[in-house]
Amino acid sequence: MELNRELVDEEATVAAGEALGRACLAVGMPAGMTVHLHGQLGAGKTTFCRGVLRAFGHRGAVKSPTYTLVEPYEAGAQRVYHFDLYRLGDPEELEFMGVRDYFSPGSLSLVEWPERGAGVLPPADLVVELSVPQRGRALHLYTQSGQGERVLSAIAPLLG
Repeated sequence: MELNRELVDEEATVAAGEALGRACLAVGMPAGMTVHLHGQLGAGKTTFCRGVLRAFGHRGAVKSPTYTLVEPYEAGAQRVYHFDLYRLGDPEELEFMGVRDYFSPGSLSLVEWPERGAGVLPPADLVVELSVPQRGRALHLYTQSGQGERVLSAIAPLLG
């Protein structure tokens, strides 16, 4: 299952992320949910994550955890982990930081640059691809699990 949308500006990118967050909350994530985000530098991955976190009730700043690799957020009983692996030198570094503990039941893990953690990261339930065509951004979502399909089905009506 897949979904494509044009995102005309930053606000639309945040709104798309918020739709994903609301869909995750509506469907539930009993086994945890992993979302891989792909796109060139400046494509809007962190902006999209800001929208997801907004749906979970986070109102503060959202910055890319480029140097810390992961930024945890808690919204009540919900946990969201925002990873940015752009500066990761070797996937084994993730093992040293105990990365497997982050991918736990009930949590949502948003992973920018997941290809840099290949072989260590769990597979994605949902893949987000952001690209920058002539104007705006293009969003392509596709699933890789049954849970991802349930979430994507719930996103479609939210995006119109």
